[in-house]
Amino acid sequence: MTSDFENENVDLLAGLNPVQKEAVQHVDGPVLIHAGAGSGKTRVLTHRVAYLIKHAAVRPWQILAVTFTNKAAVGMKERIGALAGGAAADAWIGTFHSISARILRVEAEKIGYERNFVIYDRDDQIRFMKTILLDLHIPDKEFPPAMVISAISRAKNDFISAKKFLSGATERKEETIGQLYMRYQSQLKKNNAMDFDDLLVNPIYLFESDENTLARYSEKFRHILVDEYQDTNRTQYLFLKKLSQTYQNLCVVGDDDQSIYRWRGADISNILNIEKDFPGCKVFRLDQNYRSTQNILDVANSVVKNNVTRREKELWTENGVGDRVVIFDLSDQISEAQFAVNKIRSEMQENARNFNEFVMLYRTNAQSRVLEDALRTAGVPYTIVGGLRFYERKEVKDVLAYLRLVCNPRDSISFKRVVNYPLRGIGNGSIRKLEVFAAANGISLMQSAARVEEVTTIAPRIRKNIRAFFDLAEKYRTLKDEFTAGELARVIVDEIAILKIFKEVGTEEALGRAENVRELLLAIVNFGRTRENAGLEAFLEEVSLISDVDNWDDASNAVTLMTIHSAKGLEFPVVFVTGLEEGLFPLSRTFLSDEEIEEERRLFYVAATRAEKKLYLTWAATRFRFGEYYQNLPSRFISEIDPELVDRIRVQRSSENRRSQLHSKSSRYSAKKDAAHDYDDFSGDLPKLYLGCEVKHAKFGLGKVVRMDGQGEMSKVTVRFYEAGEKRLLVKYANLDILV
Repeated sequence: MTSDFENENVDLLAGLNPVQKEAVQHVDGPVLIHAGAGSGKTRVLTHRVAYLIKHAAVRPWQILAVTFTNKAAVGMKERIGALAGGAAADAWIGTFHSISARILRVEAEKIGYERNFVIYDRDDQIRFMKTILLDLHIPDKEFPPAMVISAISRAKNDFISAKKFLSGATERKEETIGQLYMRYQSQLKKNNAMDFDDLLVNPIYLFESDENTLARYSEKFRHILVDEYQDTNRTQYLFLKKLSQTYQNLCVVGDDDQSIYRWRGADISNILNIEKDFPGCKVFRLDQNYRSTQNILDVANSVVKNNVTRREKELWTENGVGDRVVIFDLSDQISEAQFAVNKIRSEMQENARNFNEFVMLYRTNAQSRVLEDALRTAGVPYTIVGGLRFYERKEVKDVLAYLRLVCNPRDSISFKRVVNYPLRGIGNGSIRKLEVFAAANGISLMQSAARVEEVTTIAPRIRKNIRAFFDLAEKYRTLKDEFTAGELARVIVDEIAILKIFKEVGTEEALGRAENVRELLLAIVNFGRTRENAGLEAFLEEVSLISDVDNWDDASNAVTLMTIHSAKGLEFPVVFVTGLEEGLFPLSRTFLSDEEIEEERRLFYVAATRAEKKLYLTWAATRFRFGEYYQNLPSRFISEIDPELVDRIRVQRSSENRRSQLHSKSSRYSAKKDAAHDYDDFSGDLPKLYLGCEVKHAKFGLGKVVRMDGQGEMSKVTVRFYEAGEKRLLVKYANLDILV
């Protein structure tokens, strides 16, 4: 058999530690490779596959290796090929979805599908559900399609069929979702379509309905290997259980301390109970870390050991003790971002580091905007992994398109982006007819909208909606000079009601989008406070450069920004974990159960163990979230860290600049340690206005308060400006300076 291999002289055990060697050479029966962070699990997995092929007389096509991402699957194929030669190409290596789809392309007819079935993505699913709601006369405001699809997805991840879901419904809402689930599945089959979750559940239905097919595949795959087993859900567990039933040669690699996907169906009990589910399972514990220093590992362990639901282990390393982990107590999110940028600069100067040696980690995507602004202002190249740049996110670009159209009515790209957002019933066909009219008359789309009554090929109702859109955009174009950029953005967002729409949808994704819009509004306000000639056009110009120009950024040498979930499996010499505040990390919604808190604690463990050399932890006493400023307490995870392992530095507001804040609304900060660094601040405190007080406005000049309405965040004030006349303003966004 050795003649089949190009690399027969490769020593597959070279460079492995004793436990890794044992795990590679233990061929028969169920195996758990309990691999801590940075312990070389991928190396063990790939060497084990190569060992099966080269030394255990296992044919490559008898091996199934499963992982969670296409990138990981490609990397696994390349590494196994380098170890075992060209013959390894016959092994089945891929994600759960790709492996299942490969089976279903052959076997689909046995469960009532044709082999050329189509796969619906999330957008397809939501559009599909909208049609079903319409057919069943169910209001989508009460049952938002995204919410229904999410509920169905959760059920499929738990291997709960539509029939079982409906029979178990205990209230009207659940019953309605069950009916929608039933209709959804039947309509999918009529359309010869599957969604991504169907790719996981349908092979199980296939195996349950056809014992011969199950016997054939469980005979074929004599050895099954699974990476990141702690992230499998109930459906994936059943898939593996059935396929491995003949030979029981299931080797899983994972770490319960890195199980961070409970919110999308991952079941940590799969890895915790494997010895019960697969009797005779041999466990190999990889606890030597090759990535981090001992101090970093001790900090991570001091937090995660507070979890009750875990397998006990203690990571160790030969990399040395290393630098102490540093916790920075900061005043707000802007000082946090400034601190990180300054630390990057000092690290580069003192240790000759490159930009690509740094990563900024955060719990939610909305946190990235302030970090991006600080990096961009400092001229530091950056890239975002696992998400779009802040200003490239759809909801942000939609608001920016409105603002661009207000500034430049000839901008046809922005017009087409938002003419039907939020929905106005204006389809692509009507937009195309408007474009033809514009071309024939040599005018812009906006000008065509003003004359839409002349476009008789468009239905009267649609013409009315297009005209209403034109009137809205034209109104704010004429009022543009009456508002600051921040005020204009706020009133437009309020009128188109996108925040209300996101709130009604109510999913985590929708609420995150709403928070991104609020972050954009804050960015525009801050831009007006910190720039000269800070009009709307100037802001849009800066954003356009961010979105459209590469600037000096070399993708191979840039600071990385990402959520902690996206950082799984990666490593960096220097790691910043930001936003360590109660309500943000751990996330406020996780206060509901011990299980969710434990997952957040595992998420901290993952974040900390991304660091090779240095780990900085930061939290901010105030942070702008959900449209308002929050006073924060440090994350409970900070208090769980052994204080002997860390240095803690408090960054506080200097008394001298605190006094100047009464007029400028900005202040500086100084650190007890690291006094050379100051940090810009934007205070969210409302000014102490009173009737008759004189104020100054950036656009309208000097004036006097003549009326006050409302309280707190919604308080409004009427000011009689000496030159601009009387204006009614929202205090929170008016940026009024009191003349004392």
